[in-house]
Amino acid sequence: MIGIVIVTHSQLADAMIDAAAFVLQEKPKAVVPVSIDLNEPVDKLRDKIAAGIKSVNRGDGVLILTDMFGGTPSNLSYSFLEEGKIEVLSGVNLPILIRAVNKRGKMDLGSLSADLESFGKKSISLASGILKGNKRG
Repeated sequence: MIGIVIVTHSQLADAMIDAAAFVLQEKPKAVVPVSIDLNEPVDKLRDKIAAGIKSVNRGDGVLILTDMFGGTPSNLSYSFLEEGKIEVLSGVNLPILIRAVNKRGKMDLGSLSADLESFGKKSISLASGILKGNKRG
Protein backbone atom coordinates (compact mmCIF):
# COMPACT_ATOMS: atom_id res chain seq x y z
CA MET A 1 0.00 0.00 0.00
CA ILE A 2 1.27 3.46 -0.87
CA GLY A 3 1.59 5.58 2.26
CA ILE A 4 0.30 9.15 2.30
CA VAL A 5 1.74 12.07 4.25
CA ILE A 6 -0.22 15.32 4.16
CA VAL A 7 2.02 18.32 4.87
CA THR A 8 0.19 21.62 5.36
CA HIS A 9 0.24 24.96 7.07
CA SER A 10 -1.27 24.81 10.55
CA GLN A 11 -3.67 21.91 11.22
CA LEU A 12 -5.22 21.73 7.73
CA ALA A 13 -3.89 18.19 7.23
CA ASP A 14 -5.64 16.96 10.39
CA ALA A 15 -8.92 18.49 9.23
CA MET A 16 -8.57 16.93 5.78
CA ILE A 17 -8.03 13.49 7.27
CA ASP A 18 -11.05 13.96 9.53
CA ALA A 19 -13.18 15.02 6.55
CA ALA A 20 -11.96 12.07 4.46
CA ALA A 21 -12.77 9.70 7.33
CA PHE A 22 -16.29 11.17 7.46
CA VAL A 23 -16.82 10.70 3.71
CA LEU A 24 -15.22 7.24 3.60
CA GLN A 25 -16.89 6.19 6.87
CA GLU A 26 -13.55 5.03 8.27
CA LYS A 27 -10.21 6.58 9.06
CA PRO A 28 -7.86 5.91 6.15
CA LYS A 29 -4.93 3.66 7.01
CA ALA A 30 -1.31 4.73 6.43
CA VAL A 31 -2.29 8.41 6.11
CA VAL A 32 -0.70 10.88 8.51
CA PRO A 33 -0.78 14.65 8.94
CA VAL A 34 2.26 16.87 9.36
CA SER A 35 1.44 20.38 10.50
CA ILE A 36 3.95 23.08 9.67
CA ASP A 37 4.38 25.86 12.19
CA LEU A 38 6.55 28.55 10.61
CA ASN A 39 7.91 29.45 14.07
CA GLU A 40 9.65 26.06 14.39
CA PRO A 41 13.24 25.57 13.19
CA VAL A 42 13.59 24.15 9.67
CA ASP A 43 15.49 21.09 10.92
CA LYS A 44 12.66 20.21 13.30
CA LEU A 45 10.12 20.59 10.48
CA ARG A 46 12.15 18.31 8.20
CA ASP A 47 12.37 15.78 11.03
CA LYS A 48 8.56 15.84 11.36
CA ILE A 49 8.16 15.10 7.64
CA ALA A 50 10.79 12.33 7.81
CA ALA A 51 8.97 10.76 10.76
CA GLY A 52 5.67 10.93 8.85
CA ILE A 53 7.25 9.20 5.84
CA LYS A 54 8.75 6.49 8.02
CA SER A 55 5.43 5.85 9.78
CA VAL A 56 3.49 5.16 6.54
CA ASN A 57 6.17 3.53 4.40
CA ARG A 58 5.06 -0.04 3.66
CA GLY A 59 7.55 -0.56 0.82
CA ASP A 60 5.26 0.53 -2.04
CA GLY A 61 6.23 4.19 -1.93
CA VAL A 62 5.05 7.31 -0.18
CA LEU A 63 3.01 10.14 -1.62
CA ILE A 64 3.41 13.51 0.06
CA LEU A 65 0.42 15.80 -0.49
CA THR A 66 0.99 19.49 0.25
CA ASP A 67 -1.40 22.40 0.43
CA MET A 68 0.10 24.91 -2.00
CA PHE A 69 2.94 25.05 -4.46
CA GLY A 70 5.71 27.38 -3.33
CA GLY A 71 4.67 27.33 0.33
CA THR A 72 6.94 26.14 3.12
CA PRO A 73 5.24 22.72 3.41
CA SER A 74 5.88 22.05 -0.29
CA ASN A 75 9.38 23.48 -0.31
CA LEU A 76 10.40 21.32 2.66
CA SER A 77 8.77 18.23 1.13
CA TYR A 78 10.65 18.51 -2.17
CA SER A 79 13.89 17.59 -0.40
CA PHE A 80 12.43 14.09 0.15
CA LEU A 81 11.71 13.39 -3.54
CA GLU A 82 13.09 10.01 -4.57
CA GLU A 83 12.11 8.60 -7.95
CA GLY A 84 9.83 5.60 -7.61
CA LYS A 85 9.84 5.85 -3.81
CA ILE A 86 8.64 9.29 -2.72
CA GLU A 87 6.57 11.73 -4.77
CA VAL A 88 5.20 15.18 -3.89
CA LEU A 89 1.91 16.59 -5.20
CA SER A 90 1.05 20.19 -4.31
CA GLY A 91 -2.46 21.65 -4.18
CA VAL A 92 -4.23 18.90 -2.25
CA ASN A 93 -7.96 19.12 -1.71
CA LEU A 94 -10.51 16.70 -0.31
CA PRO A 95 -11.42 15.06 -3.65
CA ILE A 96 -7.72 14.40 -4.36
CA LEU A 97 -7.19 12.87 -0.92
CA ILE A 98 -10.21 10.58 -1.26
CA ARG A 99 -9.15 9.50 -4.74
CA ALA A 100 -5.61 8.83 -3.49
CA VAL A 101 -6.90 6.65 -0.66
CA ASN A 102 -9.23 4.74 -2.99
CA LYS A 103 -6.75 4.19 -5.84
CA ARG A 104 -3.40 3.69 -4.09
CA GLY A 105 -3.81 -0.09 -3.92
CA LYS A 106 -4.48 -0.33 -7.66
CA MET A 107 -1.55 1.67 -9.07
CA ASP A 108 2.14 2.19 -8.57
CA LEU A 109 3.38 5.47 -7.12
CA GLY A 110 4.17 7.10 -10.46
CA SER A 111 0.83 6.19 -12.02
CA LEU A 112 -1.09 7.28 -8.94
CA SER A 113 0.72 10.62 -8.82
CA ALA A 114 0.03 11.34 -12.50
CA ASP A 115 -3.61 10.29 -12.11
CA LEU A 116 -4.08 12.56 -9.10
CA GLU A 117 -2.49 15.54 -10.85
CA SER A 118 -4.84 15.14 -13.82
CA PHE A 119 -7.86 14.53 -11.60
CA GLY A 120 -7.05 17.54 -9.43
CA LYS A 121 -7.03 19.85 -12.41
CA LYS A 122 -10.51 18.62 -13.33
CA SER A 123 -11.98 18.53 -9.81
CA ILE A 124 -12.49 22.28 -9.52
CA SER A 125 -15.72 23.67 -10.95
CA LEU A 126 -17.38 27.06 -11.17
CA ALA A 127 -21.05 26.45 -10.37
CA SER A 128 -22.38 29.39 -12.38
CA GLY A 129 -20.57 28.11 -15.47
CA ILE A 130 -22.05 24.65 -15.06
CA LEU A 131 -25.53 26.01 -14.41
CA LYS A 132 -25.39 28.36 -17.41
CA GLY A 133 -24.47 25.41 -19.61
CA ASN A 134 -27.57 23.53 -18.42
CA LYS A 135 -30.04 26.38 -19.04
CA ARG A 136 -32.17 26.14 -22.13
CA GLY A 137 -33.00 29.31 -23.98
